[in-house]
Amino acid sequence: MLRTRLVQHTARIPWRRFYATPSASNTPVFQVFNREAKRMQKDRAAKDVESSRTVDYLKDEVAARVADRLQDIKRDFDTVVDLGSGCGHIVKHVNKDMLKKLVMCDTSAYALLRDKDIAYPVEVERRVVDEEHLPFAEDSIDAVVSSMSMHWINDLPGALIQVRKALKPDGVFVGAILGGDTLFELRTALQLAESERESGVSPHVSPMTGKKNLDSSDIARLLSRAGLVLTTVDVDEIQVNYPSMFELMEDLKAMGENNAVLTRRHMLSRDTLLAAAAIYKELHGNPDGSVPATFQIIYMIGWKPSPSTPLPKKRGSATASLKDVLEN
Repeated sequence: MLRTRLVQHTARIPWRRFYATPSASNTPVFQVFNREAKRMQKDRAAKDVESSRTVDYLKDEVAARVADRLQDIKRDFDTVVDLGSGCGHIVKHVNKDMLKKLVMCDTSAYALLRDKDIAYPVEVERRVVDEEHLPFAEDSIDAVVSSMSMHWINDLPGALIQVRKALKPDGVFVGAILGGDTLFELRTALQLAESERESGVSPHVSPMTGKKNLDSSDIARLLSRAGLVLTTVDVDEIQVNYPSMFELMEDLKAMGENNAVLTRRHMLSRDTLLAAAAIYKELHGNPDGSVPATFQIIYMIGWKPSPSTPLPKKRGSATASLKDVLEN
């Protein structure tokens, strides 16, 4: 479990929060997230270098687990693309035995360049890329990785199809995405407080990939729909303890993980925030006075089909009985 982080200072209650506003009336109805607002949030977070490095703990931990899964694949990769790389989390956990070159891609140029002066054991290329519109040629990449970024994509099936097209035959995609139970404590506390104080609720915690209860079966279907085969999906949870709800919200902002839902409200009243903090502690608080925040991580692996890809045998083609094998 990730090491508990406790911040020893008096919580500052945010009176107002400023967000980038969504684009005008021609926004397509199928869009859940404001991608431009998300880019601005990530830019703003990366500009505060020291604060953003302080909150790398969560993304670094998940990136390490993604890198472990890539390392388990006994293959020498030439070029690997890191989609939604942020400031560089996966690159901290790779070496020359795994790959020769890592292409870091993100919508935020400030995030990409935050740690540009740090030397890494592999060649690094940084490119400003929108994960919803990949610029890579078909059959050009050995592997694609993504860690804690794809939950902000509006068209996730379309993005996975683009990943599959960019991969070389028998190329692999390894990713980690936030599941639907992420930050359920914060979501319920804000909903209850807002319902009590303002007689209604609005989305303050982004739905993960636009679906409230995204689970492993959903991810498996998305990978298959994108044309990837030999898929593997597993789920893990990381729980981090904070002194109060306000430190959690400050860390999310410093990570660039602010709410980016198109229909979000841009401000909550002081009374509602205080009520939410009290509800959070009452419903979910730890005996030591801290409050937990749960991050559900769904890990996924999928392969691009090739002539050498192992395929399941046709039904009824078996030449031996499983019952006989088990009895013997």
